[in-house]
Amino acid sequence: MVLGVGAFAHSVCQALADAGARVCTYLTRNYGHFPPSLAGPTYNRELHPNPCTLIAKLGVDVVIPQSIDWAQAPWAEELRRSGAGILSPTGEAMLIERERDFARRLCAQFKIPYPRAYVAQNRLEAEAIVRRRPLPYVIKNPLCAPASPVHTILCQTVEETRAWLAHVNYAEGVFLQEYLEGPEAGHIVFVTGGEIYSVVTNQEYKRAFDGDLGIVAGAPLGGLVEADPTDKYGLARELIHPLWPWLRQSKFNGPLQVTAIKHRGKWHVIEYNIRIGITSGPMLLRMLANPVEVISRTAQNKKIELKFRPGLEFGCSITLAGYGYPFVQLRTPHLPLTITGPFDCDVWWNEVTRDADGNLIATGHRIADVVALGPTVEEAVAIAYRNIRKIRLVGSYYRTDIGRIRWPPGAM
Repeated sequence: MVLGVGAFAHSVCQALADAGARVCTYLTRNYGHFPPSLAGPTYNRELHPNPCTLIAKLGVDVVIPQSIDWAQAPWAEELRRSGAGILSPTGEAMLIERERDFARRLCAQFKIPYPRAYVAQNRLEAEAIVRRRPLPYVIKNPLCAPASPVHTILCQTVEETRAWLAHVNYAEGVFLQEYLEGPEAGHIVFVTGGEIYSVVTNQEYKRAFDGDLGIVAGAPLGGLVEADPTDKYGLARELIHPLWPWLRQSKFNGPLQVTAIKHRGKWHVIEYNIRIGITSGPMLLRMLANPVEVISRTAQNKKIELKFRPGLEFGCSITLAGYGYPFVQLRTPHLPLTITGPFDCDVWWNEVTRDADGNLIATGHRIADVVALGPTVEEAVAIAYRNIRKIRLVGSYYRTDIGRIRWPPGAM
């Protein structure tokens, strides 16, 4: 059972169903309900306020959360006791993503490079920090959650930082993380059965427009992955493996992703996440020859054997953004979609449904993720672009520079 909606639930369910699993989705938000129904049964939270009842009734073996907010639900403890495996760490282990300053303190404890960072409870404290330490800062919410009052604001000068501090929502305070210049990359591992297994190195394109212009969007506009069980770029070796004493003490079990900046020749942690990711997850599952086995055994904290499908070493994901995105406060009209030819790669629908005549209709700001795999990054990128051009929607756009910048890992 996937806890989620839209393209993430659609892709994860379909990838696992194609590999032989019986799948379903518990719909956790009020949009994106149609796409996961293409892969298996869906259950609405208004009709089923407690998914644990469904888990027992359906005999669910594994639960895959889309976000970490499941742990705040009134049924979270019941889920942990249900006997179903959860593809997520629990308890203290969740804090590495949930509380940004907790991750900073962990890095300090285990001597992992991390930008200078500070927590402020209000605007006066934040402005005092910038006066004492006049640096450009990335402004984030101290607690990570989909509905956080502050979404990431990347400031590249002190003046930009000061200007933004007058306009952010201080309901939960702010987390000020020093802005570092340098190339960015990520790496995903599975922590299970007392081992750390490297899976893929990834790159996310978080800015709204070509050339890394525009605001940092609520979710990436594209991404690349490379099968990397040997950790060829050293991200896991430098930024995850040193955490092993804490991972063991906290009984961490599940996926762990690090995102890092290479600054002055050294990788610095930007953040950790405890999910396979809405961008990388669908590619990762398609690259594995045994995704059901890997996900099931990881959720049960057992040792795994990663088997990759030959000839599919690279993946490319491109998001088709709809009317008004990334400025989601704009009201989005429902608009018809036109498909001009058959697809020869995965297309995962997001805020899309069918009208009474069976035609596809865009209902929101993010329309689809087009995902392709190949033996080289160039081939994966070419297939993805060939297919996204087959979708027509008024007011939509996509980045045209995926793979041309920010790749390979460690490059600008």
